Amino acid sequence: MLFAVIAVDIALGGPMGAWFLLLFAVAGSFYAGVLLWLRSGREHAAPEPVEVGAPVTGEWFALNGPADKVPSHGVRFLGQEYAIDLIAVSGERPASVWWPPMSPNAAFPAFGRPLPAVAEAEVVHVEDGARDHLSRDTYPALLHLFAEGLVRQAAGAHRILGNHVVLDLGGGVYALYAHLRRGSARVRPGDRVAPGQVLGECGNSGNSSEPHLHFQLMDAADPRLAVGVPFTWRGVGVPANGTAFSVPGHQ
Repeated sequence: MLFAVIAVDIALGGPMGAWFLLLFAVAGSFYAGVLLWLRSGREHAAPEPVEVGAPVTGEWFALNGPADKVPSHGVRFLGQEYAIDLIAVSGERPASVWWPPMSPNAAFPAFGRPLPAVAEAEVVHVEDGARDHLSRDTYPALLHLFAEGLVRQAAGAHRILGNHVVLDLGGGVYALYAHLRRGSARVRPGDRVAPGQVLGECGNSGNSSEPHLHFQLMDAADPRLAVGVPFTWRGVGVPANGTAFSVPGHQ
């Protein structure tokens, strides 16, 4: 209800929405600035890509990946230098970018797809309680997504990542899977996992416009203090933005 009031206020040019956005923009910027300062002394030249298996199987579409630009998501915040977003190709999905403004997650083929471990690893962190919200992938939903994103940034990394799993791959390299489906995590901190073992399911939790997987490698278990690490997927490489690729089984 609060967001509805704010959205109307913003649309009408009222002061409430403006002050709300300003407050959270300032708070979020301060928070991000502190984290960047904490990790500023750890920046380094890009190392060689770490080869791991793909974090998905089947047909997927690559977006916001490091094949075309770094930082791939436009920011280095939360160790995202070499992050990539993946949406499932096969299956039906909402076709209109206007109506309905938000769709249930079951309407997207990525929702509920299993996510395999990219390597033998130890599970170091799991969050599994964030809700899977409706999609935010239409033009009418952009305002809601923008305002919601500011709130999530001010609230902290866990609100941005949603449900997520962090793996320790060894050698100072960690893998992050974000936006998982609520209640789908099949692992707990301290578990040892084998390559291809299912960690959880693709979801739409956190700062996400539709069900998809956000994947990245980083040099620390805590993404707030991490620097991104480049990856290459065995048998796939690094898919270019806007291209489809297929993984028949864990590599």
